[in-house]
Amino acid sequence: MEKINETTVTEFFLKGLSGYPRLEITFFVLILIMYIVILLGNGILIVISILDPHLHTPMYFFLSNLSFLDICYTSTSIPPTLVSFLSQKKIIAFSGCVVQMCLGLAMGTTECVLLAMMAFDRYVAICNPLRYPTIMNKIVYVQMAAGSWVSGGVNSLVQTILVVQLPFCRNNVINHFSCEILAVMKLACADISGNEFIMLVATTVFTLTPLLLIVVSYTLIISSILKIRSSEGRSKAFSTCSAHLTVVIIFYGTILFMYMKPKSKVSLNSDKLQTMDKLISMFYGVMTPMMNPLIYSLRNKDVKEAVKHLLGRKAFSK
Repeated sequence: MEKINETTVTEFFLKGLSGYPRLEITFFVLILIMYIVILLGNGILIVISILDPHLHTPMYFFLSNLSFLDICYTSTSIPPTLVSFLSQKKIIAFSGCVVQMCLGLAMGTTECVLLAMMAFDRYVAICNPLRYPTIMNKIVYVQMAAGSWVSGGVNSLVQTILVVQLPFCRNNVINHFSCEILAVMKLACADISGNEFIMLVATTVFTLTPLLLIVVSYTLIISSILKIRSSEGRSKAFSTCSAHLTVVIIFYGTILFMYMKPKSKVSLNSDKLQTMDKLISMFYGVMTPMMNPLIYSLRNKDVKEAVKHLLGRKAFSK
């Protein structure tokens, strides 16, 4: 019997944009600015939602969770990416890669479920306004948010444990900016068909099912809005959900573009195409969390009024 000489992988090399040193400097500055905007924008939204009593509603409770989620999500990947841009040795320990992979998947799954919860909240608010306080009471919306976090954590934990149990040998180059679970899984020197099937099931449950619920919710919302006779009433009703709908389109639009491309394009093994894929992935990981607070603040009168009220109260106290 022959034994294959295998060396257990203890660290991974993150390829990133290592073939484009000038792009690395450009993207370091660009991503650093975006990360600061993410921290400030989402942090301010959380503070405003806590301090202003008028925003103590299910919608802004979910929004605060989304902002906190975006801060956590980007903080698991952006700082290591920034460090790698300035480092010649873009190496991450196996344990560090596992932690990054687990946290990233948990945050991504949680956001999918949370966006569905927010869509349901908007459906009840617009289609059943009289029953809204009863249906969306504090116990219900806190449990909905908690369920989003728990489902994300459970999915991530299961997926990560299954990947960690795979044997890794020889190839330790991850063609990505961070330890993305699919990129890591493909490096295993074993059959990963079982892992891929479980991931397909998890994707259906935690990504496509929430998307279906969002589509159904907004179909009913739009149908209800069109039945409103006054143009002012239609405009007011649509303004309450337009910000969330915009966030959903950006978030899911990028995911679907990345993972549902034609097979012919994926099979082209060109370095430029792979670089473009990684840049789109970066857009998914950085641009969406940065846009969320901007969308909610620019398209939401309640947030604008809350900011004016808090600034006015602060100026008055001086």
